[in-house]
Amino acid sequence: MLRHVAYSIAPGSLALSRAVLDRAADRRRDDEWLDKAWAAPDTQVAVVAGDKLLVNEERTALRLVPPAEAPDGMRVLLGIDRESGAGQTADGRAVFAVIVGTEADESYAGLRELGAVLNDREAGMAVHVVGLSNWHGVHTHCANCGAHTVVVEEGHVRQCPECGLSHFPRSDPAIIVLVTDDQDRALLGRNEAWPEGRYSTLAGFVEPGESLEAAVRREVLEETGVVVGPEVDYAGSQPWPLPSSLMLGFYAKAASTDIEVDGDEIAEARWFTRGDLRALVEAGTMALPGSISISRRLIEGWYGEELTGSW
Repeated sequence: MLRHVAYSIAPGSLALSRAVLDRAADRRRDDEWLDKAWAAPDTQVAVVAGDKLLVNEERTALRLVPPAEAPDGMRVLLGIDRESGAGQTADGRAVFAVIVGTEADESYAGLRELGAVLNDREAGMAVHVVGLSNWHGVHTHCANCGAHTVVVEEGHVRQCPECGLSHFPRSDPAIIVLVTDDQDRALLGRNEAWPEGRYSTLAGFVEPGESLEAAVRREVLEETGVVVGPEVDYAGSQPWPLPSSLMLGFYAKAASTDIEVDGDEIAEARWFTRGDLRALVEAGTMALPGSISISRRLIEGWYGEELTGSW
C-alpha cells in the first residue's frame, strides 16, 4: 500500500511533466475540423526530426511556424491552446507538429538541452511529439502480421491494412527510487558504464504482472542487495520519451543496509549523509543527475534544498 510521502518533490520542478494544451483527442478523427485548423493563419506548427526539435537562434524556445511554412512530413495534432484567447477555430488556437525524419542539423536541439529552458506550454508540446516521433520510428510494421502500417488519427494510431489491428503509442513504466535508512542516509549508485564520481538513484523497468511497489523492492534488491521494507512512498512521475519511458518516482525505507552490488548494472553503491553529499559535490568529486531528471528532484527532496553541479 502506498503511504503519505515522508519527503516530497518541489511542486512544478519536474521540467518534463508540465503541460498546457488540451490534447483534443476527440478532434483526431474529425477531418473537417483538422482541415480548417490547418488552414487557420494563427495555427502553430513545431518541427521535429527524430528526438530533436527546431528551435530559435538563442536555443531557448521552439521555433513554431505557420502551416504555410511547415515542411513536408508526418502531421501530428498536439492539441488546442484554450488559454491563449486566440484561434480561428471555435475551440482556440490549434497546435500541430510535423515529423520530418531522423536527421537534424544545428538548428535543432534535444530535450536534455531544452527541458529546463522551455516554458510550460512548449515543454508539454516537446515531450508529446518527441514521444510520438520515437514511437513512429520503430513501429512501422504490424507486430501481428508484419504488414506495413498506415498512420491514422492525426499521428496517434498506426493501422494495419491487412489484419485490421490498431497500434497505439506506448509508454514503458519504470520506477526510480531514493532509498533511505534509519540514519536518514540516502542510497545512491553508479552505473557500470558511468565514470567515477557519477551517482544517481536506482531505477528499472516494471515487469509484466508486477506492481509498482514490488518493482521498487525487486530492483533495489537486485542491484544493491538492500532489502526495502513496507514503506514505499509515491513521489511523482515524469515522462521520459527517450525513447518511451514514464518514470514513476518513489521514496522507500530500507530494512537492511548491507550493500552487495550486482556488478552488472551497478558498479558501486553507497550510503550518503547530507554532509557527505554536499562535501563531495562542492569538491567536484561527485556529479549528480541533470536538473531535468526526476532523479535529481528525488535527491533534492530528501536533501531539503536545491544542489549545485550535475552531469
